Amino acid sequence: MSNVIVNKMKAGDLELKEKVVAINRVVKTTKGGRAFSFSALVVVGNGAGVVGHGLGKAKEVQEAITKGIEDAKKNLIKVPVMHGTIPHDQLSKEGAAKVLIKPAAHGTGVIAGGSMRAVLESAGITDVLAKNLGSANPQNVVKATVKALASLREPVQVSRTRNISLKKVFNG
Repeated sequence: MSNVIVNKMKAGDLELKEKVVAINRVVKTTKGGRAFSFSALVVVGNGAGVVGHGLGKAKEVQEAITKGIEDAKKNLIKVPVMHGTIPHDQLSKEGAAKVLIKPAAHGTGVIAGGSMRAVLESAGITDVLAKNLGSANPQNVVKATVKALASLREPVQVSRTRNISLKKVFNG
């Protein structure tokens, strides 16, 4: 699975919408009392095939979210979206989180759990079936989903690799 080709993008010209997937509060007990810090997992996307994820950590929630958005804009990838769905099934793993995404017929909607749903909707995928098969840790589920989306290939790309014209495939 290490043969993933990542199409990195720049956030400059894109109108990105951000979604906060998870906020985690960490408490460190010191002799002076308790010290709180927050981490925010954020997903950004333009709803047209571009998506990214980021993690921000800070003493304040809003600051953590801002840092997460900045990090997510640095990790954008291009996803092949065909008629609102994905071109083929894809299985991906990150840590103990395993994610399965499948294309669905028009009108099905996004059938996916919490953090996976945020990534798929941000990418602009409207019809997909997705299942989290392992850990429900939001960070690993988001990373596995982005990894699965990054490893998707378009039919044109596959036909070039196999030296087959698409006309032969569709015309018999």
